[in-house]
Parts: sequence; structure tokens; C-alpha cells
Amino acid sequence: MSARRSKAPPSNLSVLAGIEQDRSHHLTGSFLPATPTGSNTPVNGSLPSSRSASPALRSAPILQPFARFSSDSDGLWSDFRSMRWMRVPESSFKMLIYPVIFYANYRFLQAWNLVPPDWYNPFEPLLFISHRIPDSSPDSPRYQKGYLDLPFIAFYVIVWSFIRQALTLYVFHPIARWFGIYKPSKLDRFGEQGYAIAYYSFMALLGLRVMSESKTWWYRTEHFWLEYPYWQMTPLMKTYYLLHSAYWIQQFLILVLGLEKPRKDFTELVGHHIVTLWLIGWSYLINLTPIGNAVFLSMDSSDSVFALAKIFNYLGFEKTKNFTFACFMGVWTYFRHWLNLLMLWSVWTEFDLIPEHAKQWNPAEGVWFPYWMKYQVFVPLLALQIVNLFWYFLIWRVLLR
Repeated sequence: MSARRSKAPPSNLSVLAGIEQDRSHHLTGSFLPATPTGSNTPVNGSLPSSRSASPALRSAPILQPFARFSSDSDGLWSDFRSMRWMRVPESSFKMLIYPVIFYANYRFLQAWNLVPPDWYNPFEPLLFISHRIPDSSPDSPRYQKGYLDLPFIAFYVIVWSFIRQALTLYVFHPIARWFGIYKPSKLDRFGEQGYAIAYYSFMALLGLRVMSESKTWWYRTEHFWLEYPYWQMTPLMKTYYLLHSAYWIQQFLILVLGLEKPRKDFTELVGHHIVTLWLIGWSYLINLTPIGNAVFLSMDSSDSVFALAKIFNYLGFEKTKNFTFACFMGVWTYFRHWLNLLMLWSVWTEFDLIPEHAKQWNPAEGVWFPYWMKYQVFVPLLALQIVNLFWYFLIWRVLLR
């Protein structure tokens, strides 16, 4: 009878223990004790991880265990059809350089009067933001949203794909090998975190600049609502928003198309990306970009420090890792919880500061805020906070461990 008895479902404690010991988990796994980088013992057939290895050994190619996740090109057309151009910098570079060349050629033809100078360059919406408001000042132009934002986002999905893989393969992988990291999976994780530091640091600084030009500086939440609608955007705000959109779409596609080795926390990451894209798309559509800028800044600032702590763990710098992780705890608590709760409180209590004429659903006038829209803004922010709280719980368990 006992042999037929079904297994009891795992307890919550065993599930948490499994998460904490899972090296593939994007949060906790990164802080498990790393294989010493000075060890000469090969790991799963990888090269010896010794910093004293010969130059020839250090420069030896590292074979990816699965061709599906390889960064080698199968030809531009084949990579395009399979979407592998998102992992192959050679192919993504070709895809992004063609519009640049066509745009430059068109400008050349206009300069030589071979094409009328007043004709619109059809490649411009790919490279530059569109929909300038005609009567805005040349010294201080303003932009609105429009359909030509879509090709801009699509082009910069390609740009981010190229930057990501180029930095990973040609900058951070060589750095990792120099420090004695040769295991392919660990190289990939090191490269991902190196790129994360570069991206999130850049976007956090850009977000600071955007917020500094706004009345919402530093999280003066009443101005999310008092000057609504924000349909007239500065060039910097619009560029910042669309670049963020392209990045998160690129990250989402990488996940759902299975272009990288799947992680066990796949569902958490997909859920987080869906909520993020919901916030980006909806806040842009309803002309509430200042609150989007505030959310992005809270995410980017903490993620850059988090990636740095992971890098130090991969390198085996225990004291530096512990110090950085302690800093990260403070940054994460402030940005991901205090500021996010501040924004939730603002949505719930300050929503009525919206001007009376804007409390209606009238897209033609750029206003989208009848009373029920309060919940449409509140729910994704709350969902993001729930995900953050779950990760916060795991982070504290890592710290106490």
C-alpha cells in the first residue's frame, strides 16, 4: 500500500530551499558560492580556470554546448527567419547598418539636388524620433506620440540586440576569461551582468536627467497629476521612453522565443516583463509619461547595483561582493519599495488632483482619465510591487544565510 501512496506535495519551506539552492535562479543563484577562479580543475569539460594559463589557452575558443544558443551565424536570411539575429551580433549589425546607409544615401541625393530637398526621408523614422508638434518653438521643440514610433522601436530592438551581444562576446567574455572564468554557462551569466551594468547605469543616468527637467523632481508625486495631460514631450523624454520600450521588448522576445537557455525562474521573469511592458505602453498611450519615468528610474538604479554585486560574486571577490550586496540592500529597499509605495500612495490619494477637464475619456483631446482609470494605473504598479516583495523576501534570506 505504501508503494502506491502518492507523494505529498512539497512544503513551502522545501520550495524556498529549492529556489535558494538553484544556480539558474536569476536572483538567489547568483550569490551561491562560486567555483574558485584559481582552480585548475576542469568543470564539465571546460577549460582549466587558472589565471596563470598560457595566452594560447586563454584565447582558445569556448564551444557552446547547444548550437541553438550559439552566437555563430547561419547566414543573414537564416538568422532573420529563426530570430537568431538577436543572439548573433554579425547579423544584427547587418540589419541595423542597412537603414543607416540608405538614410545617408538619401541625404546625399538631396544634397546634390538629385532628390527634392523637401521630400521626406523614408528612413528617418527608423533612426530618429518623429511627430514633432509643428507650432512648437525651434529652440525648444516638443513631440507627441504617433504611429511612426513603432518603426523607431523596431529598429532599436535590433540596436539593443547588437549592443547586448557585442558587449557580451567581445568585452565581458574576454574580461571573464582573464579572471579565470571558462565554463560556458558562467561566461554567459558574467556577460549578461556586465551588459546589465552598462545598460541600467546608462538608463538610470538618462532617467535622472529627464526627471531633473520636470516638475516631478525628486518624486514630487503631486505633479504626476496637476499638469496632466503630458502629451507634449521633450525630445529627451520621448527618446528615453521609446528606447526603454525597445529594450524591454527585446528582453521579452529573448525569453519567450527560447533564444537563451531557459531558467527555472522563467515564469517570474516573464511575469515581470509583462507588467513592465504594460506600464510602459499604457503610460505612454494615456500621456502619463512622468510616472513612467519615475518607475523606470526606481528599477534601473537598483538593477545596476544588483548586477555589480553578481559580477563580484562570479569573480570570487568575497569582501567586495559582501560590501556591494549590503549597498544593494539599501538601494533596493529605497528604490524598489519606498519609492514604489510612494507612487502607489500617490495614485490612490492624489489622483483627484487631475484638472477637471481631463477627467474624461477623450483621446482626441489627449485626455484618458475617467474615474476608473485610477485602477488601471494602480493595478500594474501593485503587481510590480508584489513581484518586488517576493524577490525582497528571497534577498533577505540570502543575506541571512
